[in-house]
Amino acid sequence: MGANAVTADGLEHSGPLLAAVTLGSNSFNLLLARPGQPLPTIIAKHKRKVRLAQGLGPDGSVCPSVEAGALECLAWFGQLLKQYRPVEVAVYATAALRQSKDPAAFCHRGQALLGHPIEIISGEREATYIYQGMRATTAVEGRALVLDIGGASTELVIGDASIRCKHSLPLGAVLYTQHYFSGGVTATALEQAKESVAQALKPILAELHGWGWDAALGISGTFRSLFELIANRGWSDTALTPALLMRVEQELIALGSGELDDLEPERGATFAAGVAILSSLLAELKISAVLPAGGALREGVLVELDRRIR
Repeated sequence: MGANAVTADGLEHSGPLLAAVTLGSNSFNLLLARPGQPLPTIIAKHKRKVRLAQGLGPDGSVCPSVEAGALECLAWFGQLLKQYRPVEVAVYATAALRQSKDPAAFCHRGQALLGHPIEIISGEREATYIYQGMRATTAVEGRALVLDIGGASTELVIGDASIRCKHSLPLGAVLYTQHYFSGGVTATALEQAKESVAQALKPILAELHGWGWDAALGISGTFRSLFELIANRGWSDTALTPALLMRVEQELIALGSGELDDLEPERGATFAAGVAILSSLLAELKISAVLPAGGALREGVLVELDRRIR
């Protein structure tokens, strides 16, 4: 089945439930939660590595085997939703389906399995939910720049009590793995990936710098992988810095792969691409350190669902 399955008996009878289903470019997720503020209380998490972005062909078509796996996951989620009958359900798809050739056909098949409509949200709306999720789970002082490197898109949000600036860029760890690291990790591949990020940032650099920020915060896969690496190796670093990333890059080049012994195997496949993207973001945005933050898209969707029932 999937990770973190519900085990509590009678869960559906102990109060109303909210369900946030996010169809990401790398993973599909289902959160069940009780209403509450600032963040609903998460009761159960379900996750499956679908790797939808990895299954996208050059023309945007989805590889049949990847699509079959994605639909199988939605059938499982549909069974859970039918069992627990949440009072509010949101099903949001992100960058991989935004970039696919025939998203309507996939959504039609998926809706039949889920029992709920699938909405493909824009990158800007995704950025809003990411920021909401971060704010609900992380103590933040002053203005923050939030970085979220996904499988097929990267979101940048600047905000304090409210969002001041948000952008979604069509670059991600899965896509960059395919484009730059399919033959392994080399110094040339890393530089090409970084230059691609720099070019994507050019049109929005002035706006980002114009708003400014007091702290840069990182969420989602690449950041979790790097902080996991720091913890497993006993390093003293409490933030991600250009010097740390350079050290990691040199190791990846020497190894020729992103699959480090100190990382979970499933993180290794896209690790080098994530490091390259982050390294370029730090260089172009002149960021000296990135701190870890909690919450992301899924948590932001739960915040929205909680508002709906109040």
